[in-house]
Formats: sequence, structure tokens, C-alpha cells
Amino acid sequence: MEKYFPQNYFKGRHVHLGVTGSIAAYKALELLRGFYKAGLRVTVALTEAASRFVTPLSFKALGAEIVYTNMFPRGVADEFDLGCDVLGHLTPGAQADAMVILPASATTIARIATGLADEILAGQALAFPKPIVLAPAMNPRMWANPATRENIATLRRRGHIIVDPDDGLVACNETGTGKLSDLRLAYLATLASLSPQDFKGKKLALTMGPTREAWDPVRFWSNHSTGLMGACIAVAAHLRGAEVHAVCGPGCPWLPYGIKRYDVKAAREMNEAMQRLWPDMDYGVFSAAVADFYPLPFGDEKFKKGNAGDEISVRFGTNPDILAGLGKQKKDGQKIVGFAAESSNLEENVRKKLKSKSADLLVGNLINRTASGFASPLNEVFVHDKSGNEEHWETQPKAEVAWRILDWLTRL
Repeated sequence: MEKYFPQNYFKGRHVHLGVTGSIAAYKALELLRGFYKAGLRVTVALTEAASRFVTPLSFKALGAEIVYTNMFPRGVADEFDLGCDVLGHLTPGAQADAMVILPASATTIARIATGLADEILAGQALAFPKPIVLAPAMNPRMWANPATRENIATLRRRGHIIVDPDDGLVACNETGTGKLSDLRLAYLATLASLSPQDFKGKKLALTMGPTREAWDPVRFWSNHSTGLMGACIAVAAHLRGAEVHAVCGPGCPWLPYGIKRYDVKAAREMNEAMQRLWPDMDYGVFSAAVADFYPLPFGDEKFKKGNAGDEISVRFGTNPDILAGLGKQKKDGQKIVGFAAESSNLEENVRKKLKSKSADLLVGNLINRTASGFASPLNEVFVHDKSGNEEHWETQPKAEVAWRILDWLTRL
């Protein structure tokens, strides 16, 4: 999970994780591990019912700083109890930067909706002054019950963030809506609650991944791009409040549901999708490794090796330059970020491309370096903008590069 998200920004922030009584409670351990890997400090509260499914020791072993289990101390023998801290129901509200409850049972949802504080987690929720992320999990009939629906509506109205459950087979062997959602969505919602909302109200379209140019029904012309750099930018912009539209080439990574995804294959399809989106956008980010050329199609039949002899010749046509084409259509207020994958003369090529593509910011990297560029979680880039400002960023996770690109965009 954490490869999509910048650690430097979130490192040291404090998340309070609440866990309630559900068979899905064990998944909170994986969420805690994801938070820990991202550099977050985590405290945990278990309801009494949750403690029947997972133990406080499990959370402590995975890095939780404190594990709350009771409103009142039961004695000094239990090292996970509050001990002498009789204000544990108030502490997270005073100290934590974000709060997430996963899984959120029907009972805990009802407690929070009605303002009860009769056990440790409900008390902490009532005293928490910011929106809480809740990821419900329960039997489908319980989720569909009007009482639960009204409680969820109340929480949404108060500004809390609900990560809706999925459809599927639940633990009681019934099928319907109530299954705990993909953990990445709760993870994302929690990080969004920690992020600046400096792109709120803005629309951003981006291209990502490779394009795939067909030659015959089996073979195609493409490149080694995985789309990870674009995914990191899309997720970072989403975290920061933007309405994100991602035009994705083949093989691009998972994106959260809040990002509007358009899957395409060839460069011409990608260009058509961006042409439709661009007039309504505030920002365009062109991180895709678009094939400059496409093989002239052999036909509808597979080319047989026996017909080739010792060698074959393939003719190529030229694909549209998506970045340059949309750069010429740029209106006042629109800003464009381009990418340049180079094998030599990086700085010179980046400066030239910024001007020729009508971009506001150009990000370049050398593809023939280890741990940089295609198929790597890391990148080392040279950044140049239209005002002549430029920087060289040493090797770092692509998620960090994405966050810094958005920071730069806010200053243009």
C-alpha cells in the first residue's frame, strides 16, 4: 500500500485506530502495519468485543504505541490497560491527527451517531474534534436495516468519512453488501484526512503507463513503462482534494474508486481521451510513455513465422504528439506538466522540450540508470519550469517525487 504514498510528508503524524467486534477485525493488523511502514505513529483502541477476535498483544507487537482496551483501569497487572490514565477516553482527541475505525460494527456506528460514551472507543470518538474515517463491516441485513442506514446518514451529515462496504460473501455465508472494503481505501481516506486540501475544487487529467500499438492479433510495439509514476501523481492529487481523471495505458496499477479511470491501449486512443477531457481541466500531467511510432498493421491474421524467412521488415507510422498538441490548445489558467524519458543530455533535452511542448513544468529522468525510470519504485529527476527555475532531485521513491511535483505546481 505505502508505495503509492509519500512517507516524508506523513512521517511522525499520529493516527488513532479503533477496532470493533467483527470477524474482519484481524484486517486492522494489516492496516496498522501499512501505517507503520509509512512512518506514522499509531495508537489503538479495542472494544471489548474486538478483544474476543484479536488481542492487544498483536497490535503492540506490530508497533502500536498504546493499546486502549477499557474505559476504567482493571489493575496494574495488565500492561495494555490504561493503568492510572483515567483520561484515556480523551487522550486521542487531544493528541492524534487522524482517527479511523476499522472494522466499524453496527453497534459502534450507533453509539457514535447517538453520542454515547459508554465504553473506551465510543468515548474517544465523542471527544475527537475532527472527522473520523469509518469502514463498516457487518451482515448484509444489518447494513440494510433502516436504523443503520439512518445512523450512517447522520455520520455523513456531520462530516465523518464512510468507506462503504463491498458486495460479496460474508463470514456468515450470506451474500450482499456488508463486507469490509478494500483496505487500501481506508488507508487512503486516512491519509487524505492528514493531507493539505490545496487542490480542492481543481480538476486534473493525466496520462500514465505505456501505449500498445498492435501489429497483428498477437504482437504489438510498446515499452517498459509500468504507470507507477503516474499512479503516484494521481493518488497524491486525489489525497490533496483534486478531481482526478486518469487516462491509463495497458498494465497500469490499481487506482482508488475516487479517481475517474479511462483505460486505453494505443496512442491515438489516449490522445482522443485527453482531447475530450482537456477543455474542462485546470491541470494536465503527461507522464505516459507514449509510443512515438506505430507499426503499420499486418492485418487481421496472425503473421506466421514460416513466411518470414531469415528476417522481416516492419513499416512504421508516426503517432500524434499528445503533449505538444494539447499544449497548443492551452487556455489562460491551465497548467501543463510534461515528462521526458531520456538516455543522454538530460538537462539540455528537458529545457528544449519545455519550450517546444508549451509546458509549464518539465520533469526528466535518465532511463539507463539503475533505480530510476521504468519499472522502478524510485526515480531521479531534473525539473525545469517556464520561469527558468530548475532543480535536480536525487534518487527517491516515486511517491515523494509526485508530492513534490504537486508542491511545485501550487507555486506556478
